[in-house]
Amino acid sequence: MNQPGYKQASILLVEDDDVDAMGVDRALKKLRLANPMVRARDGIEALELLRSGEVQKPYIILLDLNMPRMGGLEFLELLRNDRQLHKSIVFVLTTSKRDQEIAAAYEKNIAGYIVKTTLNEDFDQLLGFLDHYWRLVELPE
Repeated sequence: MNQPGYKQASILLVEDDDVDAMGVDRALKKLRLANPMVRARDGIEALELLRSGEVQKPYIILLDLNMPRMGGLEFLELLRNDRQLHKSIVFVLTTSKRDQEIAAAYEKNIAGYIVKTTLNEDFDQLLGFLDHYWRLVELPE
């Protein structure tokens, strides 16, 4: 769905759960969004993908918090302290409703905190929101 002056945003999905990753991919296809998606299974892999340039700019990161090796909050800490990546747009997509984790994520300048259970395992609503989001806002290159 390209429009004049519209820059297609890539999606970096940082998610260790295969079912949730398939749900996001299925929603992209169902909504006929041609945005490229790259998946990392944890924060370590996500940082490697971003630093190597394997994720096309502009991009939006969908970040789970509870992952092996490096969780989402640790990833956010490293991301925000990286001179080249600190302005990345991040939406947390997680099962946690803990106030402490919500506050900690927002302290790291996330764009939004989305609890997976509110999506009822239907990622169409999330991808529809993101489609509108990146059409309305200017994303940094």
